[in-house]
Amino acid sequence: MASARGSKSLPLQVAAVCYRRRDNAVEFLLVNTNGGNKWTFPKGCTDSHLSHAQAAEREAAEEAGAFGTIEPRHFHLYIHSKGVFWRAGGVQEFVVKAFLLEVRETRSADEPLRNPTWFSPEDAKRRLAKGREVKYAHELEIVIDRALERIQFPASAMAPSYMQRHHRPPI
Repeated sequence: MASARGSKSLPLQVAAVCYRRRDNAVEFLLVNTNGGNKWTFPKGCTDSHLSHAQAAEREAAEEAGAFGTIEPRHFHLYIHSKGVFWRAGGVQEFVVKAFLLEVRETRSADEPLRNPTWFSPEDAKRRLAKGREVKYAHELEIVIDRALERIQFPASAMAPSYMQRHHRPPI
């Protein structure tokens, strides 16, 4: 017999991993969480009237004012948490489907306190990690790494730390 925790699936959210190419670099668009003390990707709940990609695209528009081309299939799944253990409701985990969205245009976001801001991959990782438990920070670091792989950004333009972790020296 499975435990109650083992038989319960986690709720699903969708995220738009918004990026743009700038000269020989790539940047990621992050937004403040509702509380304003952390950075995150635009994300939210699914909608029965929209595909998961369309729901992620909606979140990018609402939270970041970002518009562009979203990939129809998610490129990564990660675990995200909301809440804190010392408050009512505690911590809730979600499975998040991450979709790449190449931003072509930005406008004023519908949610003004989100403060959409562009970051280099390494700065995005630092901002995403700040204030989070190590396991959730690591999940978000992997999202950035997988996004860079998926975007097929030229290896010569990636940060040295990324290259050291993901490429073996020639034999």
